[in-house]
Order: sequence, then structure tokens, then C-alpha cells
Amino acid sequence: MVIITILLAVAPALGLLYYFYKKDTLRPEPKGAIIKTVIFGIIIVAPVALIETLLSPITTGMSQFGYALVTGFIIAAGTEEGFKYLVIKRVTAKSASFDEVTDGIVYTIAISMGFALFENITYSVGDPLSTVLIRGITAVPLHALASGIMGYYIGSAKFNKEVSSRKGLFIAIGIHGLYDFFLMTETLLWVLIIPLLIISWRGLHRLYRQAQIEDRYYGRS
Repeated sequence: MVIITILLAVAPALGLLYYFYKKDTLRPEPKGAIIKTVIFGIIIVAPVALIETLLSPITTGMSQFGYALVTGFIIAAGTEEGFKYLVIKRVTAKSASFDEVTDGIVYTIAISMGFALFENITYSVGDPLSTVLIRGITAVPLHALASGIMGYYIGSAKFNKEVSSRKGLFIAIGIHGLYDFFLMTETLLWVLIIPLLIISWRGLHRLYRQAQIEDRYYGRS
């Protein structure tokens, strides 16, 4: 049963990563580079968890609304998306294999899936199967969508100095923060998660098409 639970926790992340990896048909990224980026996503779970733990006391005494707002947008989304941004921007984007705007999307999804994969495994230990399934169809896609949108701006900014990669970071924090906020208020606001995911999915695919158009002009760095 434990093995089945872990497989259910891992499958959504691997499925999403494979889907977006296969969309990059012009110059697919080296599998080794993708695996390395996934590992980065797993590694950053530890410092992210430490920072979130250190920041959590600031919510002491807050109302449920205040707790959801601060934890969702600042402690959780800000820390998690911030770490993903720093690794992709400062490390991955400087590699020779990062030669297209679309690579920004692929690599940020890779690091987010590494993060979500490990996070989901931790939730699969001790939590009911229903929790793992719900996270698989909501939290895991959320990581991919928010980070993928951020990745477009990182990729575009590498080839076009007029584009700000930080815009992508703020958008990712906004999407991720809304997801957490809707859940943490412990109200019917949680139903808004579905339209949030749908809008984000459409937004990411629109940006993916835009990235492919830009790649015709910018090409390799």
C-alpha cells in the first residue's frame, strides 16, 4: 500500500514534466540537464522548509484570514518560487543548453516538479490516500503552471533585455499565493482553485506559443 501511495504521489509530477518536455520539439533539452534540474528542485526543499519554519511565528495571533494571506503569499509562495527563480536565473540560465526562450519554461517546470515530487512523497507518508490524490491533481499542476509562467519571463529576459524576469517571479508568487490562500482560509473559497488552475493552464500555453515565436528571432544565445 505504501508503494502504491508513493507511486501516486510521484506520477503526476513525472507526467507533467514529460508532457512539457515533449512540447519542446525544435531543440529538445539534454536529458541529463533536465534530470540535474529536477535534482535541484529536490535539494531546495530543505532550505525552503527551514526558512518557512523560521518565518511561521510571524503569523502568531493572526486571524484565519491574516494567517492565510501571510502564509500563502509570503511564507509559502514567496519562499518556494523565490528559490526556484534564483536557481534557474543564476545557474541553469547560464548553461550552454539554455539556448531558447522555451527553455526557460521547460527548466522551471523541471525544478518545480522536482520540488513537488519530493513534497508529495513526504505527504504520502502518514497522510490518507485521498490527500495524495487531491494534491496530485491540484498542488502538483499548480507548481508546474506558476513556475512555468515564471520560466517564460526568465527565458525571454535572457534574449531580450527589455523583458524583466522579475515580472515572472511576481506572477508566479501571485498564482501560487492565491492557491494557498484559497485553501488556508478554510472556507468555500477553495472552489476557486479550479478556475485558477484552468486560467493558469491557458496562460502558460499562450506564453509557450509566444516563446516559440520569439525563438524564431532570438535563436541560440
